[in-house]
Amino acid sequence: MANERLRAALLASPFTEEALARHLGIDPKSVQRWITRDVTPRRATAHQAAQALNAPLAYLWPELAADPPTASEAEIVRLYPHRSATPRHLWRDLLSRASSHVWLFANASLFLPEDNPESIAMIVDKAAAGLSVRIMMGDPDTPEMALRGAEERLYEAIPGRIRMALAYYSPLIGVPGIEFRLHRTSLYNSIFRYDDEMLINQHIYGTYGYIAPILHLRRVDGGDFFDTYIRSFERVWESACPVQESAFHRQRQSRLSDDATRQPELESQ
Repeated sequence: MANERLRAALLASPFTEEALARHLGIDPKSVQRWITRDVTPRRATAHQAAQALNAPLAYLWPELAADPPTASEAEIVRLYPHRSATPRHLWRDLLSRASSHVWLFANASLFLPEDNPESIAMIVDKAAAGLSVRIMMGDPDTPEMALRGAEERLYEAIPGRIRMALAYYSPLIGVPGIEFRLHRTSLYNSIFRYDDEMLINQHIYGTYGYIAPILHLRRVDGGDFFDTYIRSFERVWESACPVQESAFHRQRQSRLSDDATRQPELESQ
């Protein structure tokens, strides 16, 4: 019997059978057998394939998720009642240990460089080491960020905080290996991924981010908790704008140009 779910997921993805096999580092005949003979891959390979196809593992291979609630619950490391209750060193330690992925998605995440000033340089080092580094922050010049300000009763302070955060993060713009984009979505959760661990700021309407809870996850075979947030990140990433194409960047470049023009005048006075 064929695995029609897998066939449909593959057709809906940018992958061919051969391309998926190359992505997974396996023989294309293995992918063919998964589809035509309903052969079940090894759990680790199945997880990678499900992530690549942006589909739940339990949907593609239900037999690999015989007890998904238990596996998903095992992914929960800890729930902190407030972001302010998370140990400051936890953010630094997760970044320091990361060896494959550093993905950050928030409106501002101003607290990261303020609490751990060395984090920006650490991210540059991670990119130089070949990690997948993705930074995604709110576009301060959009109605969505103004609406977020109104919802939290901070009004223009939200776009202002984003601009301040972007000033901290600006050394990452244009760095080889770092993809930096601005989004204009409703921020349901801020997602901070470090390899197979994740910190999620679970936002609450009308409540400041530092008061909202933090969920600490660690990926477990058979669980779907971690991958659900990965799919959310990827969905926003698809629609986000490279920071170099944003109004913020154009304004910043204009200011830098003006400063460079004025500097000789100041030195001659």
